[in-house]
Amino acid sequence: MRLRALLDTDALGLRLLGGEDELDRAVRGVMTTDLRDPSRYLSGGELVLTGLAWRRDAADSEPFVRILAQAGVAALAAGEAELGDVPEDLVLACARHRLPLFAVHESVAFATITEHVVRQVSGERAGDLAAVVDRHRRMMTSGPAGGGPDVVLDLLGSDLDLRAWVLSPTGRLIAGSKVAGPALPAETCARLAAEHLAAGRTGRRGPHRVQLDGTTYSLFPIRSSGRSPQAARDVRETVLSDWLLAVEADAGDWPGERLDLLQGVTQLIAVERDRRDAARTVRRRLAQEVLELVQTGAAPAEIAARLRVAAPVLLPGLGAAPHWQVVVARVEWENGDQVDGGQVAQSLLEEVLVDPLATGPEPSDRIAVAHTGEEAVALVPLPSVTAEHDGSEAGLLADSLLQAVREPLSAGLDDDGRLTLGVSAAVHSAEGLRGALEEARHARRVAAARTGRVCAAGHQELASHVLLLPFVPDDVRRAFTARLLDPLKDYDRRHRAELIPTLEAFLDCDGSWTRCATRLHLHVNTLRYRVGRIEQLTGRDLSRLEDKLDFFLALRMS
Repeated sequence: MRLRALLDTDALGLRLLGGEDELDRAVRGVMTTDLRDPSRYLSGGELVLTGLAWRRDAADSEPFVRILAQAGVAALAAGEAELGDVPEDLVLACARHRLPLFAVHESVAFATITEHVVRQVSGERAGDLAAVVDRHRRMMTSGPAGGGPDVVLDLLGSDLDLRAWVLSPTGRLIAGSKVAGPALPAETCARLAAEHLAAGRTGRRGPHRVQLDGTTYSLFPIRSSGRSPQAARDVRETVLSDWLLAVEADAGDWPGERLDLLQGVTQLIAVERDRRDAARTVRRRLAQEVLELVQTGAAPAEIAARLRVAAPVLLPGLGAAPHWQVVVARVEWENGDQVDGGQVAQSLLEEVLVDPLATGPEPSDRIAVAHTGEEAVALVPLPSVTAEHDGSEAGLLADSLLQAVREPLSAGLDDDGRLTLGVSAAVHSAEGLRGALEEARHARRVAAARTGRVCAAGHQELASHVLLLPFVPDDVRRAFTARLLDPLKDYDRRHRAELIPTLEAFLDCDGSWTRCATRLHLHVNTLRYRVGRIEQLTGRDLSRLEDKLDFFLALRMS
């Protein structure tokens, strides 16, 4: 389509500010950005929509426009919702680079422009997928006549014989074509998500092609359609929240028209994602209000009243006040001063808390997550029947919470990020929420003291030695372990005697000679000889409880 056609559509609310001589330029697509340098995502011919969040002062306009012009974009459209009138410095910069500039009235959502351009461009460029564009509104409606992203994926399958799936950043299946055959195995979904996140961290432009078990997939990122004018300044702010479209095909063999069509499909699906995010606003606000009441020491009756409001929203039809758990998450980056860690953790925690076997966008609508500073806090409702015991074993367990998402998240965190989570016990009243919040925070600190990119700890661990070990100062830890274990390590190095593995097995077998010898496939006399050597080298007696405990702690801290 031509730029001129955009001005002829009153519903788009566009006003031309410059570039009248360039209105015959062709528009190949649309992109929403507030990155200061969006060049990695530009291929030329786009109508670029921006809310101007990248602009801090007048000097920022020239480099931003120069980047767009060098990338060959068709035009720039600036929203008036944030700053009011489009700044004069941006108008002048566009004039210098002969880049047409439009102002977008504050009453018009970027999604409206995106839908219009995608519909027009896709319809003009390829008749074989015209049905997808013509029926895009079905994806955005609810009830029997709707169907969400599945409708578009069904058309990809029926019209183009393309098997495609929409996945969350953790690899959860959000949508899939009914004509695509069997659903993707959970393991394949997780591996595809991991590949997508790893590629996203490099900044490479999609689609990303990967091969798993002899099958080639093309991965298209699904980014916000622009319903919110705010955009990330750093790729790390979105890489852990972007959905992806996985297509069982090698996009490297496709003509440009087919690639354009699939990019248009991702933009249509992005509208569904925006709807989901908008629906979360109420739950986020409820969680934020409860969190503020708990942290400011509000009366339990006031907190209980707020919980009574939250319960029907999160668990409709429950009929009785649920029990609650608190989950605290923190995402930390090296050199991450410019990254909003709290919002990243909030978006990620909303996804992590969804049952990995659940499909569709809706299951995440039963979770309320707030964020404060660099920390995200989830208020997780549990039906009362789940917590009929004493609450110690009910609800979420830290050990299993990250099991299904560890691989993709580790890829997205790469070598400069960490995710740590803490999970509280279930509580049955407002009086218990403050303690649950502190319990979850303590558990998260225990998780943070461990090694690994993705770590979680639960309330059960706060009553054992593992709570104490992470907080032993490093110099004390080194001195304690060196005094007990260095003589054994030196001896093992010189004689290949395997005293350290023998000590670990002996303690694991509670000092049972027979069980330990069986485990190590040794004669009991050989085991007695090794234990005697350990005692000789360290001056300790492994028949004494105190010495056994010292060795146990030293091994845990080493």
